[in-house]
Amino acid sequence: MARLNGKVAVITGAGSGLGRQAAQMFAAEGAKVVVMDILGDRAEGTVKLVTEQGGEAVSVEADTTVEADVARTVDTAVRRFGKLDIMWANAGIVSRGGVPSVLGGEQLAFEDFPLEDWNNVLAVNLTGSFLCAKHAVPALRANGGGVILMTSSASSFVAYHSIAPYSATKAGINGMVRALSLDLGKYGIRVNAIAPTHGMSPNFLMEQGAPVVGQSYEEVQGAWDPSVSPIPLKLDRPPSLTDNANAALFLVSDEAAYISGLTLPTTDGGTLARVAMQFPEDMASHPSG
Repeated sequence: MARLNGKVAVITGAGSGLGRQAAQMFAAEGAKVVVMDILGDRAEGTVKLVTEQGGEAVSVEADTTVEADVARTVDTAVRRFGKLDIMWANAGIVSRGGVPSVLGGEQLAFEDFPLEDWNNVLAVNLTGSFLCAKHAVPALRANGGGVILMTSSASSFVAYHSIAPYSATKAGINGMVRALSLDLGKYGIRVNAIAPTHGMSPNFLMEQGAPVVGQSYEEVQGAWDPSVSPIPLKLDRPPSLTDNANAALFLVSDEAAYISGLTLPTTDGGTLARVAMQFPEDMASHPSG
């Protein structure tokens, strides 16, 4: 039997990247999916992929920072499909500075970080997740329980250069997951998060509206050579969006019925197991550090 047979799921930020991949996967596992994205054409593109594979989905153009939009998305799920079982607050943005610089973005010193940009990162990543949870709860309670999933990040556990605002919001998600799992468990609602390390989409770092890549950072870099990868686990293929979506699928399925309050590092490959200092073996494999 399909793992999400008869379930209804809302996935935010599902117009590209992990959200798009998961929408297709969830639908293939029997779920009816509400594809929410701030870009309506991207959301429609995901719905088209789902329906082409025989699944059922509907798109909603909405902004997770706008409470009325989030409420409308949940209402769409209930009106169209009769209930809500899964709310995945997946939409997120990265702060300007560090990581985007690898694609030629602007490098900012922390002391120059604009307050407006801080507020924007906070609104999308943390407030947006809060609003998704808030408006999902009544529908989940009416359904006798369900699942809230959030997308955190490895940067909530370890430091990444020059993205302190982003890291702060993702660490906030981890705290919210723990708190909500305690508060909402009495309603049969589980709350968890995934924290991807590798296998994420380059669209995350691109300008809004850029073409959907549909592959991970590692996949678009060309021929895979595990010997030069910084990932301790050496496999004969690069990490993919599917690897992260698989972990999400497990957490929203009944197989994880007694898992709540967890932030699970996904597609990690042992990366977070490292100590901070580098040993000669590391330097020999990765001379650039």
